[in-house]
Amino acid sequence: MMRAASRESYSVAVTRLEEYVRGAEPPAVATTGAELLAVADLLRREVRLRRALSDPARAGEDRAGLLTGVLSGKIGGDPLDLLGTLVAGRWSVPSELLDAVERLGVQALLGSADLADELGEVEDELFRFGQVVAADPQLSNTLSDPIAPVAQRAELVGMLLTGKARPVTVRLVEAALAGFGGRSFSAGLTRLVELAAERRDRQVAYVTVAAPLTEDEERRLGDQLSTIYGRAVAVKFTVDPTILGGASVRVGSDLYDGTILRRLNETRNALAKR
Repeated sequence: MMRAASRESYSVAVTRLEEYVRGAEPPAVATTGAELLAVADLLRREVRLRRALSDPARAGEDRAGLLTGVLSGKIGGDPLDLLGTLVAGRWSVPSELLDAVERLGVQALLGSADLADELGEVEDELFRFGQVVAADPQLSNTLSDPIAPVAQRAELVGMLLTGKARPVTVRLVEAALAGFGGRSFSAGLTRLVELAAERRDRQVAYVTVAAPLTEDEERRLGDQLSTIYGRAVAVKFTVDPTILGGASVRVGSDLYDGTILRRLNETRNALAKR
């Protein structure tokens, strides 16, 4: 959670980003997002630069000038302008500037998918890839390994997803590999799914069932959850036969566990206490 000064600076940049997105083409916005994330990678590596660009003892104009000197000719004018808006603001700590650059890059990529009317597909691709990884312990360990270089893990992701997922999805997965928002790989993917849903003005519901539901059952459950939460809900289903029956539903911090496995465990525990 950003502190007040950092939140205000980030909010100004987000407003600038949305103005830019409304007047741009999807490929240009996607390129801007990718370049913003590349700068976030640079700031993650270069601690001294990150400190200099967020130094409250220096005027915002000086910090913007330093940014231009470092990046001019290396990234496009649009991402440079957005970064200039960021570094001219006030930052409580240098790490929050890094978080802001990273988040702005992600929002630009999501904005490009939204412009192309592909945001729902990107959201689903991120979720499905997370399921694939979770189901393969070896793959999960490989992609989550913080010691392995991000570029090496990104190459593996490219092999797995190129031609099977949209380029925006692949770049977002790479952001998760880099530890989006200081999170683990799996947590980063989950947060990206939620940000995609938020941009579509939806809340995410994670539902685990023992066997696949019919399309009508999925639709009715989605409608019920939308009624309960008073907004559209994007339902993400996971099939797990080990729960035996029933369903587990998680929306934000709310968890309803109506699985047969939970009931059996409760019965077992109650018997053990006698």
